[in-house]
Amino acid sequence: MSRYIAQRFMWMIVTLFMVSVVSFIIIELPPGDYLDAYIAQLASSGDAVDEANIAALRHQFGLDLPLYARYFKWITDIFQGNFGYSLSWQKPVSELIWERLGLTFLISVSALMVTWTIGFVVGVYSAVHQYSIADYIFTAFSFIGLGMPDFLLALILLWVGFRYFGENLGGLFSREYEIAPWSVDKVIDLLKHLWVPLIILGTGGSAGMIRIMRANLLDELRKPYVETARAKGLNENRAIMKYPVRVALNPFVSTAGWALPGLINGATIISIVLSLPTAGPLLLNALLNQDMYLAASFILILSALTIIGTLISDILLAYLDPRIRLQN
Repeated sequence: MSRYIAQRFMWMIVTLFMVSVVSFIIIELPPGDYLDAYIAQLASSGDAVDEANIAALRHQFGLDLPLYARYFKWITDIFQGNFGYSLSWQKPVSELIWERLGLTFLISVSALMVTWTIGFVVGVYSAVHQYSIADYIFTAFSFIGLGMPDFLLALILLWVGFRYFGENLGGLFSREYEIAPWSVDKVIDLLKHLWVPLIILGTGGSAGMIRIMRANLLDELRKPYVETARAKGLNENRAIMKYPVRVALNPFVSTAGWALPGLINGATIISIVLSLPTAGPLLLNALLNQDMYLAASFILILSALTIIGTLISDILLAYLDPRIRLQN
């Protein structure tokens, strides 16, 4: 087991280095940079362009350096906790990222817990009670959840809230608490608004998990070892929960690699529709404005979380299913 983990960890380091290089190159691929867009904006508005000031800014942010030199400057600064400076926000990148990270984690972790809980409980119930009325109801819910885009469900909830209740369901805080310091009242107000993104983010994910859990568990329940356990008089709940459910959990564990980056991007489209102050819209804005340090830092963090999540998935899968580590 230790050799298996060490092997996966070494591959994680190599992959992370390659991802950092590719991420920086991709950000640099579009022609021009933020300062070029800034100069074009000044020219279109009729303002004077101070060439000396532009040259000073280009030197300050290292935009006059070759590509490889900019990469090494960026990656060495990151190891020192400096992610660079956002040209469009005129703030350090680390300050922008951390101020949005807390709410992004809260929403995404809560949605993840809702998704896994509903997917596990309903999936097991549907598999054990195959072709029952409840199974048909859950199957219909799953197909609707998988077929309906999350942003469409968000728009429907916003319309229903405003049309029938006169409430704006967007955002995470009431207007009086948006810039207020944290307090008990602000936390309560946050919890009042949190259910909307949880429903939207949890619907599609839960529907998919229900189908996966049901299909996997049905496949396991038909295997000979389950019939043998029942023939020996093992309690039905124990015969189902001890091994079939454990094996069927593999898809839940294997999705950890996707779940961790989701904690950062926080379903960007949903965040934009609901006006959520999460990291996703910030990343989109950075990409649109060619704010390279902010965009590259976000992409690197997302990639790192994906790689770390995959490592965690590999370890948990090896624990759940010994056949995995015996093959390595």
